[in-house]
Amino acid sequence: MELHLTKKPAGVIIITGFPGVSLVGTITTKFLLDKLDTEPIGHIHSEELIPIVAVHKGEMIRPLGIFYNKQYNLVIVQALSGIVGLEWQVAHMIEKLAKELKAKEIINIESTVGFEGQISAFYYTADKERKKQFEQIKLEEMKEGIIMGSTSALLLSENSVPTSTIFAKTHSDLPDYESAAKMIDVLDKVLK
Repeated sequence: MELHLTKKPAGVIIITGFPGVSLVGTITTKFLLDKLDTEPIGHIHSEELIPIVAVHKGEMIRPLGIFYNKQYNLVIVQALSGIVGLEWQVAHMIEKLAKELKAKEIINIESTVGFEGQISAFYYTADKERKKQFEQIKLEEMKEGIIMGSTSALLLSENSVPTSTIFAKTHSDLPDYESAAKMIDVLDKVLK
């Protein structure tokens, strides 16, 4: 697996969204890419990834694209295809990206099954400052649960960059745009 960058903005916040339950991470990052002024600054390449390309506004979007928003100094990692079996490798590439860009933080967008009639979000972080911010917006802390995939690998890593995960409770079988909208609302409150 290889990291390719054409630009290296410094001191960024990295937001990741991988295809998980109900595609909440992918939908959320797509919305951010559509609504924020972003430019592609790189990608993660592996011949082990499913060879899939999207064409959006006349531009090719790679399976693991890296985009930059100057206004908010955000780097958004969007995954178009599943990464089953490559979770550790992808997490290592995100760690490498964080080091190369001297990232201040990594925020993962995830989902979990457990929809109970109302859309809700909660968080997990070991970072005390971010925890205070989550509590200020009255976001519920994850006290019990299982985290899998690249998000889990990032949380388990020896990465020195503070890492947080925001979860949406979602349906288990349909793309869930309402839960993705909840993630946007939370990001808006946390990152202003």
